[in-house]
Amino acid sequence: MILDPKKIDTFWEQLQETIEQLLSSRSDDRFEAETLLKEYRDQLQKIDRNLTFHFQSDENEEGAVEMVFGCDGFPESIHSVLSLIGAAPELTGIEFKAFNNRYDPVPLSIRIGEEYCEISEFWCRIVVINNRLQLEVYMQDAPKVLDMDPRVEAVMIFMDALIGEYELMTKVHSLDWFELPASPEDHGLFKLINLRDRFDELKQEIKPIGLTLH
Repeated sequence: MILDPKKIDTFWEQLQETIEQLLSSRSDDRFEAETLLKEYRDQLQKIDRNLTFHFQSDENEEGAVEMVFGCDGFPESIHSVLSLIGAAPELTGIEFKAFNNRYDPVPLSIRIGEEYCEISEFWCRIVVINNRLQLEVYMQDAPKVLDMDPRVEAVMIFMDALIGEYELMTKVHSLDWFELPASPEDHGLFKLINLRDRFDELKQEIKPIGLTLH
């Protein structure tokens, strides 16, 4: 994709003009300026339709806010994220970062809408073929339509925390979803919480490639 530098400049100019308004709307870990957040999303879509962002608190600095940009798992848009961050201004009270890094401690539960998901519910298996890593996720009542099940979003958040969004996109060749068997260990499965250790044992052997959801 060929990026338009003017669109990137327009996004950052808009953000600089409105950042004080955004930060002043903060209540606990949420921002109440929905109209402003929508404007940010609209501007990002003009740069690259896969660009996303979310906010989180910097644990090392009380009260500081991080605005984290990603590309919704699409490796073809990694360059867009890096280009956007490369043009980011330095502003007081907020820091701009690319991709979700590994997170410690890994969250053991996540609420997605009305669905409460625990990491213990999910199992997985890693298969390496021709230096390409295939990741299989197992759950009860595995969905036929991934976008319709909030547990899929929860698993993606868990995996970002476990191995990091960037390595998920560039080291995992395919991600498949299956029904959880009655005796997971008998099928060579391991709990999702153990993914980081298993992944790190293998990742040096893996060719850097993209992520394909099946």
